[in-house]
This record gives sequence, C-alpha cells and structure tokens, in this order.
Amino acid sequence: MELLDTLHGSVAGRQVWRIACGDVINRDRSLTVLVEKNKVVLVGPPGETAVLTAGQLGQLRTALREAAEQAERSR
Repeated sequence: MELLDTLHGSVAGRQVWRIACGDVINRDRSLTVLVEKNKVVLVGPPGETAVLTAGQLGQLRTALREAAEQAERSR
C-alpha cells in the first residue's frame, strides 16, 4: 500500500486502515477500516458514495483481509 493513498496506523490501541477514494463528483474522500472487538468495521464517507480506482480497490481488499485476520485473533 502506498503511504500517500493509505494511512495504516493505530488509534486508541486499535489498528486502523484509511484508504483514499473519491465520490461521484471526483472530490477526495476516504474509507476507514478498523476492528472493534472481533468485528470488522468499514466506515465510508458520510452521506456519500465511495468511488475507487483499481489500485484503491486493491488497497481496500488488503486492509479488509488484514482486519479480518486481526478480528479472528480477537475471538
């Protein structure tokens, strides 16, 4: 994942992935993936539609896979 497109870090002890995307009128937006207990949470742009390029979709896929693995370990 490219650092410019994705923020991968920790907030309040939780691992967080932030994936850059756009909306339907091409404004910069982001999707956030995090793990809450043993559940994966996907947060989209409020009231918006997330539009992803192929590269951003690959980053989201990676973030979801890593979050799912982390959630499984939290069971």
